Amino acid sequence: MSHRIGVCLSGCGVRDGSEIHEATLMLLAIDQAGAEAVCMAPDVAQAHVVDHRTGATTPGAERNVLSESARIARGAIQDLADVTVADLDALILPGGLGAVTNLSDFGTAGAGATVRADLFRLIQALHGAGKPVAALCIAPVLLAAAARQMGIECTVTIGSDPETAGKIEAMGQVHQPCAADGVMVDMQNRFLTTPAYMLARGPAELFAGIEKVVGLLIHLLNEPKGAG
Repeated sequence: MSHRIGVCLSGCGVRDGSEIHEATLMLLAIDQAGAEAVCMAPDVAQAHVVDHRTGATTPGAERNVLSESARIARGAIQDLADVTVADLDALILPGGLGAVTNLSDFGTAGAGATVRADLFRLIQALHGAGKPVAALCIAPVLLAAAARQMGIECTVTIGSDPETAGKIEAMGQVHQPCAADGVMVDMQNRFLTTPAYMLARGPAELFAGIEKVVGLLIHLLNEPKGAG
């Protein structure tokens, strides 16, 4: 039986949802690794809607995070609230500003951010079960926030942005600088993070980091916690 890897999406589009290149290349890497992607998203309204042509917020516009995420998943998607730890072997969080507006309040609360309750419960359950969780781009701030909520310390990377790294450290977590195609592995917590488009200059460099994350994730799944 192939590993079931959850992919938690936050909409469709880098400025108000999931970063589409990151999410799509993540699905490709999971498929190439012989695993099964289980896409999910919360059934809630987006925090805001952005015209990706102009970069401006569209006043009064409303979009649903689950419906928008279904565009990336080609309709094969579940409500985040219905997914349990028993359904997954691991979880991955792509980046995009939806991660800090629809999956958490990091975009406004910064170092005081919390992860939305249904996602936090899932991350907490996966952590407790020794199942790995990965995050790309800006999404590692969700792992930092979740770790603080769990009362543990973790190490993550978002690349080298000093402002974001400072907020992670203000949460009581450790930030480790990392190259675009590198991966930070926190073995104690089984957290894997990569800078993705925080540093990557294009899809090829982006995929290099994503492919490494998935490869290491599969390795962790094949090696029980505490082995080696």
